[in-house]
Amino acid sequence: MAKFLVQANYTAEGTKGLLKTSGSQRRKAVEALIGSLGGKLEAFYFTFGESDAVLIIDLPDVESALSVGFAVRASGMVESKTTVLVSLDEVDRAVKRHADYSPPGA
Repeated sequence: MAKFLVQANYTAEGTKGLLKTSGSQRRKAVEALIGSLGGKLEAFYFTFGESDAVLIIDLPDVESALSVGFAVRASGMVESKTTVLVSLDEVDRAVKRHADYSPPGA
């Protein structure tokens, strides 16, 4: 499974919808969305500041994450930014690989 950080911001209409239901209902809706693609919602927090909500999700692959992002943004109720999260094991494996690189001007 691939892990992703999602930063979400509600539009004015999305905020009105949130106020009609609840934060708990939003979490259930997100769990259903992620689950429909074989994934799992690891964390869901509402936040102050740059984002309205921050989520950590596990999905089978990048295509699943794209599908989630497309569905959410197409609603017009939420704007989101998704970041791939890389585990320490993945970083350690990458460090052990040798990539030949010549910097500019070298």
